[in-house]
Amino acid sequence: MIKAFLVEDETVIREGLRDNIPWNEFGYELVGEATDGEMALPLIRKHHPDVLITDIKMPFMDGLSLSRIVSEEFPDMKIIVISGYDDFDYARQAIEVGVEQYLLKPITKNKLTKVLIELKEKIEQSQEQQDYQAKYLSEIHEYEQFSLRRFFERLFEGGWQVKEIYEEAAKLELDIAAQSYNLLLIYIRENNEDKSFEEKFTGKEEEIVHFFLRNPEYLMCRLNLHTYGVLVKGDSDSIRRKTRKGIEHVKDICEGNEDMVSWYVAVGEYVERLSMLSACYQKANMCFACRFIMPKTHILEEGTIDSIEMHPEQQGLENIDSGKMSPEIIKEFLQKGEASEIDSFVQSYLMGIQDALETKMIKDYVILNIRFATISYMESLGITQGEFLQKIEENGGLSTDDISQYIVTILGVAIDIRDRKSDDQISRLIRMALDYIDENFTKESLSLNTVANYIHISPNYFSAAFSQNMRMTFVEYVTKKRMDMAKKLLRTSDLMAGEIAFAVGYKDSHYFSFVFKKTVGISPREYRSGKRVQGAGEKKPSGKA
Repeated sequence: MIKAFLVEDETVIREGLRDNIPWNEFGYELVGEATDGEMALPLIRKHHPDVLITDIKMPFMDGLSLSRIVSEEFPDMKIIVISGYDDFDYARQAIEVGVEQYLLKPITKNKLTKVLIELKEKIEQSQEQQDYQAKYLSEIHEYEQFSLRRFFERLFEGGWQVKEIYEEAAKLELDIAAQSYNLLLIYIRENNEDKSFEEKFTGKEEEIVHFFLRNPEYLMCRLNLHTYGVLVKGDSDSIRRKTRKGIEHVKDICEGNEDMVSWYVAVGEYVERLSMLSACYQKANMCFACRFIMPKTHILEEGTIDSIEMHPEQQGLENIDSGKMSPEIIKEFLQKGEASEIDSFVQSYLMGIQDALETKMIKDYVILNIRFATISYMESLGITQGEFLQKIEENGGLSTDDISQYIVTILGVAIDIRDRKSDDQISRLIRMALDYIDENFTKESLSLNTVANYIHISPNYFSAAFSQNMRMTFVEYVTKKRMDMAKKLLRTSDLMAGEIAFAVGYKDSHYFSFVFKKTVGISPREYRSGKRVQGAGEKKPSGKA
């Protein structure tokens, strides 16, 4: 039902319109009435009508004044002005305000119902477009867009001029202006291959993601398969509160679910300039790497690093925590760490024993510990000790600094081998997925979930792996295939637009036309008639009209 509100100071006219117009018959609900603008305004704010019908001349607040306020507060509200004055100046002012219709008294039933019917069609078309826009955005604008990821990566690397940052942000329609910034790195990885666990937590991860996407004080994107970056924006008074709010949201959802998911939140340090975000990222990444050293600490902040680092008075063999040098820490990092984290991990791993490394026994132990743990992990991937050691230069007398670089090198080679094997496996799965999509993209039932189930991996993992390999999201890929086929059918067949919509996987022909225009730049009818998109390089369609 379209909601309408009536404002008229003449009782006879107001009651006549109220009682003689069959509102429900024409799809309307009259939600309220008032004798003047002043009385009407609070009721309009309460009921949020779609249509306001108001007299132009009234005591206390006239119709034009009311219309100006309403147009500013409710830009989508349609306004019909009723006037007893055939005066050009009134009409001009009404047009400036954005009034939909300017009707002269006396108002007949037929005249008003005709306007209401036309207005209803216009409102419904507008609402339909808004619904299509919302649906389209929810499908296309996923949080895995590579343009956004590249922006984050460049921002964290540093070296950008502030002007360049703002220019790139403007291209992506990102609002990055703020007095203060911080950064969260959020790690979420399912532990259990049991589908009941996976399905139970998938909705929770989506809840985490949607929270950050809905709130303008955060900018979020996926950095890799299991890690999200969140840029926190605020003023100097609110930045800490907003940072803590984001941490607590993840904690509230994940805490107590450690049997299903590994989760960590690493926190950077507050900065006041965009150019300082690189330092903020380095701090957050350093904290992030501590999750391997302290796996039961899920909120990783500056204090986490302090708890690892040994103070000078504590240095000595008797104070070294052997648990923090366990081979399992190395294996865990090799299984779940990223190449970009190696330097930070090695720093945190060695942080508590820097002085002790001057002792030859400890130094040799650390080297052998890293070496044997890495070889063991390589063998679990089917790489023999000999094959792996061929890639590692033998070490002689290493200084403390050399040890750090040696560990970085050995872990880097191992992770490179791991990623190559993983990429091969993912590539096979993606090829299977692409074959399945090619066979089924014309079916409306095709979804990310159905494809993930077909190749036997979780939808969330498939979504990230697909976009990482294809450089576009699953929905973008399927939409492109459907639009390519639609363009071919428009060029070469006599099928109606509704038939083409059904043929390429859309039951709703109006939504198909909306998506076509969004992605191609012109409507299906215009495309068939031979119209070109300016600068799109589209070949002129040739086919039957």
